[in-house]
Amino acid sequence: MPKRPKITIVGSGNVGATAAHWAASKELGDIVLVDIVDGVPQGKGLDLQEAGPVELFDAKITGTNDYKATAKSDVVIITAGLARKPGMSRDDLMKTNAGIVKSVTEQIVAQSPDAVIIVVSNPLDVMTYVTLKASGFPKNRVVGMAGILDTARYRAFIAEEAGVSVEDIQALVLGGHGDSMVPLISCTTICGIPVTEFIARDKLDKIVQRTRDGGIEIVNLLKTGSAYYAPSAAAVQMAEAILKDKKRVLPCAAALDGEYGISGVVVGVPVILGAGGIEKVLEVPLTTDERAALQKSAGDVKANIEKLDI
Repeated sequence: MPKRPKITIVGSGNVGATAAHWAASKELGDIVLVDIVDGVPQGKGLDLQEAGPVELFDAKITGTNDYKATAKSDVVIITAGLARKPGMSRDDLMKTNAGIVKSVTEQIVAQSPDAVIIVVSNPLDVMTYVTLKASGFPKNRVVGMAGILDTARYRAFIAEEAGVSVEDIQALVLGGHGDSMVPLISCTTICGIPVTEFIARDKLDKIVQRTRDGGIEIVNLLKTGSAYYAPSAAAVQMAEAILKDKKRVLPCAAALDGEYGISGVVVGVPVILGAGGIEKVLEVPLTTDERAALQKSAGDVKANIEKLDI
């Protein structure tokens, strides 16, 4: 009998625990929550297991402080690290979280050398690069969650402004997960109709800026934490595409080797996501301004990578 896929989620805070919730509700496989704090992953795992008879999902959910329990995972989602606080930029987190993510990655790789790793920790693009280097994995098996979240925010704001269903909005947000991200108005449609037919350009520009500020808007509202429902849902969408070999076309943070004229950096681009992880990086036609913005965004990520001793 085939076994259920195994999903490890590193970090049992709001993002990690909510990712476990989404994954269990979709019956994507058995789930291991791992955290350095004794009792937290065990308690949250047990609580979620006990929701199974109510929500009618079958999954074994384990909480642990020992990476041995993560052995032979098919997908690992890394959410470990400090969360942003008001007044803190993503870059402020960089050096501390780089050490955490490097340590986590080494322990994961020792137990699951064939896994695909999804990185959620911030600053996202740099942490994905840290994971890639620390793992020694081929670049297709380390992928960052950013573009799906940024695109979801962009689509949510467009749906609200246009008065249409989110289901009918197709969009892409490329670049780094930060102030220099690049929402592509040229690739934004509502049921195939250009978004400019629904929303005036000045309002679109405001939506683009709100998308760039989407994370800090929530940080400022919460005051003691950062977003977790949408980030965790985005990570689980990626896990589902990998575990079910769905070949989804999704914007993800990927290591580039010449695509878009960019090399040696991780940045958000559209990819085909399937059982092998990133199966192909897609190069979509960009306007001159969009290409320049993507190059600038990649340059910002590269500058941050160079601040770390990797």
